[in-house]
Amino acid sequence: MGENAFRVRATKQASIPTEDWALSSKPSSPSPSIEISADQEATITNGKIKATVSRRGKIIIYDSKGNKLLEEYARHRQDPMDPKCSALTVEARELRPILGGDYHLTMRFESLDHKEKIFGMGQYQQPYLNLKGADLELAHRNSQASVPFAVSSLGYGFLWNNPGIGRAVLGTNVMSFEAYSTKALDYWVVAGDTPAEIEEAYAKVTGYVPMMPEYGLGFWQCKLRYTNQEQLLNIAREYRRREVPLDLIGIDFFHWKHQGEWSFDPEFWPDPEAMVKELKELKVELMVSIWPTVENASENFPEMLEQGLLIRHDRGMRVAMQCDGDITHFDATNPAARKFIWSKAKQNYYDIGIKTFWLDEAGPEYSIYDFDIYRYHAGSNLQIGNTYPKEYARGFYEGMTAEGQTNIVNLLRCAWAGSQKYGALVWSGDIASSWSSFRNQLAAGLNMGLAGIPWWTTDIGGFHGGNPDDPLFRELFTRWFQWGTFCPVMRLHGDREPKPEGQPTASGADNEIWSYGEEVYEICKRYIGIREQLREYTRGLMREAHEKGTPVMRTLFYEFPSDERAWEVETQYMFGSKYLVVPVLEPGQRTVKVYLPAGASWKLWDEKDVLHKGGHNVEIECPIENMPVFCRQ
Repeated sequence: MGENAFRVRATKQASIPTEDWALSSKPSSPSPSIEISADQEATITNGKIKATVSRRGKIIIYDSKGNKLLEEYARHRQDPMDPKCSALTVEARELRPILGGDYHLTMRFESLDHKEKIFGMGQYQQPYLNLKGADLELAHRNSQASVPFAVSSLGYGFLWNNPGIGRAVLGTNVMSFEAYSTKALDYWVVAGDTPAEIEEAYAKVTGYVPMMPEYGLGFWQCKLRYTNQEQLLNIAREYRRREVPLDLIGIDFFHWKHQGEWSFDPEFWPDPEAMVKELKELKVELMVSIWPTVENASENFPEMLEQGLLIRHDRGMRVAMQCDGDITHFDATNPAARKFIWSKAKQNYYDIGIKTFWLDEAGPEYSIYDFDIYRYHAGSNLQIGNTYPKEYARGFYEGMTAEGQTNIVNLLRCAWAGSQKYGALVWSGDIASSWSSFRNQLAAGLNMGLAGIPWWTTDIGGFHGGNPDDPLFRELFTRWFQWGTFCPVMRLHGDREPKPEGQPTASGADNEIWSYGEEVYEICKRYIGIREQLREYTRGLMREAHEKGTPVMRTLFYEFPSDERAWEVETQYMFGSKYLVVPVLEPGQRTVKVYLPAGASWKLWDEKDVLHKGGHNVEIECPIENMPVFCRQ
C-alpha cells in the first residue's frame, strides 16, 4: 500500500472489515512482484520492501538489502522445519474471542536487535525519546496521546492501524501490540533509507496537516482563566501598549452559563461581537474553549436528549461526571450530534469572527476522561474504535471547511493517527509546573512529530501550580519560555497560584509576561522578538509539514541519519533543518555540554566569528537570559 509499503490484515471472521482507519489515502505504487516456490513459500516485493510467507503462514519482512525488518514471533510445532519450532504454543497473531463477537488481539514480533531504537508512538509523560524497552498504554488520557506510529533505527516505519484501547510492549526479547476489543489485525509497514523517507511515506497514506495560518507563527497568551470581557481586552491592550507582539489570546473554560450551551455568559461577556472586533483591530486572534459536556440545566439538554445526541449509559441516571453540575457528554460518533454542536458554535462563535477553537475533552476533576475508555467500561453498545478527539475535531473541521475556511486550528488535548489532516494542534495536557515535567515535554514533542503530528505545543511553565512571585518558579518559567520559542506553536498557559479557596473554576494568579518581575519580563520580551524574527523561517517549516509531513521539531538523527551519535542524543533537537536547540533542563544550570552533529559546521546564533566543527562536543555557557541555539553552516 503505497511505495515501499505493505498493509497486513488478518481476521477470524468471515470477511475482512471494511474500515481503513488512519489509512485515508491510497497512493499509487508499482505493481508488486509475487512468487510462490515449490515448497509453497510465497514472496511479495514492493519497491524497497519484501515479505515472505512460509507454508505455515509465518511472515518475515525485509528491506531491499535483505536485512530483516520484522519477523513474527511464533513458538509452536506447526512447522517442524522452522528453526524456532517450539513446544511453547505461542501464536504470532492471536485473536482470542471475547463476549460480544469481538476478539482480544495480540500481535507478536521478534526483537531482532536489542540495540534497535524506536521513536514516535505519540505523547507519553516520561523523559525517554528512545522507546525500545517501553511498555505503553494505547489509550488517550489528559497529557497522554496514543498515536501508534513508530520509526525504527533498523529502517522501517510501523503503524498499528487499530484505534481500540490496548497496549504496546517494545521489549528487548519480544515486541507485542494488543487491542483489547477488535475484529481484525491491521498494521502498515514501510521501508526507507532515511527517517525522512519513512515519515513522508507515512504522511502520504494518513494525510497532510493544513497550512498553518499566519497567527500560528507568533506568540499566544492564555491562562486559566480570564473571567470577563474587560479583563481579557485589558490584557490584549497592555501587550499593544508595551509594543510586545501578540498573535492570539485564549478564552478557556466556564465562559458559558451552563455546560452544553456553547456560548458566552452575557453577565460576564456582554458584547462578544464588539470584543472580537476590538481584538481584530489590535491584530489579535481569539481562541475559545469548547467542551463536549452537557449539563442537565443547559438550554440544549432536552433537545439533545430527545434527538439521541448524548452518549448512552447502561444504568442509573444520565450523569457521566459531576463538574460544577450534573453532566454527560455529546455523542461524538453521531454525525447528527456533531452537526448540532457545530451549528451552535457557528452561531455563537464563528459568525462573530472566532475561527480558532480549543477543543477540550475533559473537565478539571475528571481530566483523564477518554471517550473510548468510558464506552469500554460503561458497557455502551456504541462501536468500539472511533477515538473521541479525532471525531470531535473532524466535526469542526468539516463544519468550517463547509463555510470556506480551510486554514483552521483545533487545539486538542489528544490526537490519533491521521488527526493532523483535521487541523489538530495537540498540546501536552495539564502537566505539572516542575523541572521533571519540563524534561518530559521535550521527549513528548519530538515523539509526536515522528508519530506524524507536526503541530504541537505545551503550556509554557506547566499547568498545575507555579507562583509567579516565587523565584524558583521564575527560573523554571524562564527556561520553559525560552524553549517554547522553538516549539511549533509558542503558547503561554497555566493555572497559577495562589487561587481563591473553594473555587475550582476561579481565575488564579496572573500569567502574563509582566507577572514574573522585570528581569523575567525583559527575557520574555526578547524571546518573543526572536520568535518574530523567525516568522518567515517558521512559515517555511509549516509549509514543509503541509506538503511533505515533515516534523517542525526534529530529532538530530532526522537531519543527520548517518551520524551514529545523533541517534543517541535525547536533550537536543533541530528546529527545522537550520537551528540546533539546547534547552536548559535543570535548575541553577549555567553551562551545558552540547553535541554538534557531524556533516556540518556550527556557530552560536549570537556569535559571528566562532565556528565549531561537527562531530564534537562543546561546553557552552547558558546564563539565565540565554538558551544555547546553534546555526547550521
